[in-house]
Amino acid sequence: MENQKITVKDILAMKGRKKITMLTAYDYPTAALVDKAGIDMVLVGDSLANVVLGLKSTTEVGMQEMIHHSKAVTRAVTRAMVIGDMPFDSYQVNPDDCVKNARRFIDEAKCDGVKLEWFDRCLEVTEKIIKAGVPVVGHIGLTPQTADKLGGFKVQGKDAEAAKRLIEQAQGLAELGCFAITLECVPDKIAQMITDKINVPTIGIGAGKYTDGQVLVIHDAIGLFDRYTPKFVKKFINLSPMILEALQEYKKEVVEGTYPGPEHSFSIKEEELKKL
Repeated sequence: MENQKITVKDILAMKGRKKITMLTAYDYPTAALVDKAGIDMVLVGDSLANVVLGLKSTTEVGMQEMIHHSKAVTRAVTRAMVIGDMPFDSYQVNPDDCVKNARRFIDEAKCDGVKLEWFDRCLEVTEKIIKAGVPVVGHIGLTPQTADKLGGFKVQGKDAEAAKRLIEQAQGLAELGCFAITLECVPDKIAQMITDKINVPTIGIGAGKYTDGQVLVIHDAIGLFDRYTPKFVKKFINLSPMILEALQEYKKEVVEGTYPGPEHSFSIKEEELKKL
């Protein structure tokens, strides 16, 4: 599996045996690096709205943007599974369009599956997409597309009743055939209970260490998004100040005339200059 394309079967087989790694990517060079690092799954997340496009909400990004960026990612990735994040308007606003939109991620963007967040008609939509032959990753807990209905960006499942709902949602999605389920902002012990109760892998983001895998937004993990940093994020490197320093040095050398130097320039023979 080290050099071969990872499949749904491979991800399912990793449950309880090997931790699954997942990161977001939204463009060719970043996706190539994520794949080269040996990450198992690449999510073209609707977090594109926030960290790449500068929008305030993930509900502001649509199919046009998601397909466009998914194409860039799949051109780069040769090993990891690529999962397209279905945007809000592709299945929640018009649930009847869910299959058509899910198939676009597979047929046009060449993704290996799609992810969709829990909402009122989630089980119905999930069943339709799976029956259409599209692998699905479920998403429960904090669901950013409908965070306003959850009281904002808060940890979910903090009381017994809410935790029971999450467990039931996970079981329902697993029974329908989701091959993995993302748990976002869920207490670690509840995430552990869900992981133990279902037979498909759980992938946590702000859900503690007991899940079958972890996912982060890459801009958070490498320090390229400073608007806000959730508690669950670890910056494995902080690139923003390093990039800023490089850009300031570029400006300085251009203004001073030290860049470009002879080694960055092309020459012409003196005799050709004389002909001019």
